[in-house]
Amino acid sequence: MRLRRENIDLPEDQGCLQWVLGVPLGLIYAFAVYCCYLAWTSWPSPRDDPLRSDMQYLAYFSITLCAIGLLLTLTPVFRRTMGKWWYILPLLLAGIAYVRSITL
Repeated sequence: MRLRRENIDLPEDQGCLQWVLGVPLGLIYAFAVYCCYLAWTSWPSPRDDPLRSDMQYLAYFSITLCAIGLLLTLTPVFRRTMGKWWYILPLLLAGIAYVRSITL
C-alpha cells in the first residue's frame, strides 16, 4: 500500500517562508559583502606585509561565507522556496574576493 504525501508547500505560506529563509541568508551575504569591500578598498604598501596578509584573510573569509550560503541554498527547502538569483550573488562575490586575494 502506497501512502500519498500531501503537499505542505501552500502558496499562501511562500511569502512568510521566503522571509524566514531569506533574512539569515541575506545577513550572511551582507557580512560577506562587507569583508570583500574591506579587502578590495585597502591598498597596503609593498612593505606592509601584516596588512597584506590580513586583507587576504578577509578575501578568503568572504569566499568561505559565500560557500556557506551556497550550501544552505542547496537544501531542498531553499530550492523550492527561493528564486534562482540566490545562486548568482555568492558566485559573483566569491569571484571578486578570489581576484582580490590573488592581486594582493
